[in-house]
Amino acid sequence: TSYYLNMFNFFFSSRRRHTRCSGVSWARRCVQETDAEYMGYLIMSNKYDNRWRGLINFQNKQSPEEAYKLLGAFLASPVIILVILLILRINFAVSFVLMAMYLSIMALAYALWVLVWILKQDEGTYEMQKIARYITEGSEGFFVAQYGTISKLSIVFAVGIMIMYLTRTLPEELSQNISNIAMALFSGFGFLLGAISSAFSGYAGMWVSVRANVRVASSAQRCYNEAIQIAFKGGYFAAVINVALAILGVGLLFIMYYVYLMANLPPHILNDVDLNIHLHVPIEKIPLLMIGFGFGASFVAMFAQLGGGIYTKAADVGADLIGKVEHGIPEDDCRNPAVIADLVGDNVGDCAGQCADLFESISAEILSAMILGATMAQEAGFSYHEKVTFMLFPFALHCLDIFASTVGVHFVRTKPGLPEYDAEYGPIEDALDIMKKGYKVSGVIGILGFLALAYFLLSNSKANCWFNYACCGIIGCVVSFAFIEVTQYYTDYKCAPVLRIVQASRTGPATNIITGMSVGMESTGLPVIIIVIGLISSYYLGELSGIVNNKGLPIGGLYGTAIATMGMFCTGVFVLSMSGFGPIADNAGGIVEMSGQSEHVRAITDRLDAVGNVTKANTKGYSVGSASMACFLLFSAFIDEINFISPVKFTVVDITVPEVFLGGLLGSMCVFVFASWAISAVSNAAQDVIKEVKRQFKERPEILEFKAEPDYKICVEIVAKAGLREMIKPGLLAVLSPIVVGVIFKTLGNWQGKELLGAKVVASFLMFSTSTGILLALFLNNGGGAWDNAKKYIEAGAEGGRGSVAHKAAVCGDTVGDPCKDTAGPSIHILIKLLSTITLVLTPLFI
Repeated sequence: TSYYLNMFNFFFSSRRRHTRCSGVSWARRCVQETDAEYMGYLIMSNKYDNRWRGLINFQNKQSPEEAYKLLGAFLASPVIILVILLILRINFAVSFVLMAMYLSIMALAYALWVLVWILKQDEGTYEMQKIARYITEGSEGFFVAQYGTISKLSIVFAVGIMIMYLTRTLPEELSQNISNIAMALFSGFGFLLGAISSAFSGYAGMWVSVRANVRVASSAQRCYNEAIQIAFKGGYFAAVINVALAILGVGLLFIMYYVYLMANLPPHILNDVDLNIHLHVPIEKIPLLMIGFGFGASFVAMFAQLGGGIYTKAADVGADLIGKVEHGIPEDDCRNPAVIADLVGDNVGDCAGQCADLFESISAEILSAMILGATMAQEAGFSYHEKVTFMLFPFALHCLDIFASTVGVHFVRTKPGLPEYDAEYGPIEDALDIMKKGYKVSGVIGILGFLALAYFLLSNSKANCWFNYACCGIIGCVVSFAFIEVTQYYTDYKCAPVLRIVQASRTGPATNIITGMSVGMESTGLPVIIIVIGLISSYYLGELSGIVNNKGLPIGGLYGTAIATMGMFCTGVFVLSMSGFGPIADNAGGIVEMSGQSEHVRAITDRLDAVGNVTKANTKGYSVGSASMACFLLFSAFIDEINFISPVKFTVVDITVPEVFLGGLLGSMCVFVFASWAISAVSNAAQDVIKEVKRQFKERPEILEFKAEPDYKICVEIVAKAGLREMIKPGLLAVLSPIVVGVIFKTLGNWQGKELLGAKVVASFLMFSTSTGILLALFLNNGGGAWDNAKKYIEAGAEGGRGSVAHKAAVCGDTVGDPCKDTAGPSIHILIKLLSTITLVLTPLFI
């Protein structure tokens, strides 16, 4: 109890401490302070961090024997909980969910133990801590300001959802179990719960990043292995928060709906002592009622990724063009007035935004798989026990994901020390190879665990289907691995595509950009082929599972694709950990450069930063793959909900109907306009940053001679204001466009007597926008990553190194790629899922 209360007090105090600090005013207090004032801050900071001191001391005092006893009790606790559930004779469906929720709480407890280990590592020199403090204040200040805006928008949409359900007539089949008022309240609550969970997952990623970065910078002075482990475990902490919150949030909603539906059973069932009332609860209807959770998660993730992406890339582009191209100063040089804004941006964009993005991906996958599993089980006439296991299989899968990935994390290690201090150290092992060792371990455990779960949970009395679905899960694992490998091929400077960009940089920026665009376009080919093979093979395996409806027709294909999508996430925590590694390593490099550390320290952080670029690109590829398969499931769920609500059945999207084709065209257009507005926002803000940096260098030339400190706060204000202002327009386009299209064509359909025209047009809108979004996201992500690593390769000494013609051309290409890979590209992942979830929530509007 003390452990969790300590955590609660810490986070509550952190929130309270920063509520008075806006994203544009933090630097007014901290940048101009004297060293004496800063030492005062350190004293206060130590008191503040003493909230963790008890946990750190507890961890330090554990002897090996005590640690093993504690570990044994920790691992035995699920068995104790299971026995208690059996003794209390709690319903099987509720027990299943409660068990998954408890395992998630265990994962959170272990993640906090890892966090304590990170926090007790050395924070480095006074200069390192001072710079890290600037980054922390800027990141948390912008986060509070940004989420203040997002929270207001979320409340407006939650109220709108409740009003819609209050004023709509529920289908007869549903109105027997739930009233309009209850439906409205549950939908609004689910939306807000998803929004809050998404926000907290983003905050957790940013919070750990701004504390791990300085510790990685410090450890790079003495131990390569320690630096890798701190950065990777920082990413692991954020990843576990993501998956555990998704399980807890969806599980809580499920139990709430279950209790409500059970309490509202007809009196003759409730009063009959001979009946098992749990068998009469319509659990197959619950997943469709919970989709508001996914909408809330997507809604927050959209604005978080947009705002953070605009912030980080506006600062990055401005800092690179003026610093590297015009004045030839190194990256993250303390003379650059935009450098602090750039480092802050890594946390609010790559950490907070990416964590919120992946949280909503996991939530969408869980909900869509539950909908398809419940629908299939109901149509096939499964028993109650089988219906529960097929519907709740995603809970078991994500618990397996946490376990497999946690084991893999312990294999991310290399030889301790540094070559500078040990003549026998040998060559430094590549950080990506080190992480891949752990990934392979996680993958093997994930596949074996998937086979076991499929055998025990997906066996069926009417069909021997478990093996088919196990194969579907293995296909998902292979698709995940293939996506990561293909993305690495197109973005790693050890591979041919990036080397082509490096070679093209010899002749200037134009050829660099042309070659980079060709690489980005080419990179869409293999991923799409992988998606096609993964979806079609899993669909056919599902069809061959032997599950049929009452007419004898096979209906297991869609659930096979759902299982394949789940298979992609059986090592999801590990992949997310690799994603979090990137921005932490990037920030560590900035801290090392700004604090004036020796060249060998910067060489270590440069190695980690270059690998971090690859892992971030890999995660973006992984996100596109999972998003494409999740959107296919959400589209199928959208069709199921239309058929559930409407007496007129809808099974085919016929694009030869003019209105339906035009709806698809509007969907594709929406994706391109959205990307355009996101990139334009970065350009506008970057221009302001460039003008400000030029002004400071012109009016105060002594900055370039280290005789004066630049005014960092103005650049921070520029990008913070831009991030908060510019995220609104593309975000509202994403939210409102399917609603407007659906309502307009529904009205036309009613006028012309065409049934379900609005729903058919929205279905076409979703199909075209998803297909277009997948291709455009792959192009932007991989093209931008390739440009970035071409620059990194040249900075490592190729083609004349820093300051050469090739380097300046590569910097120009990198600045073109920055808003592509870190603003527009990642936001499109969320866009296509947001379009699917919002249409699923608002289906009654289109019928």
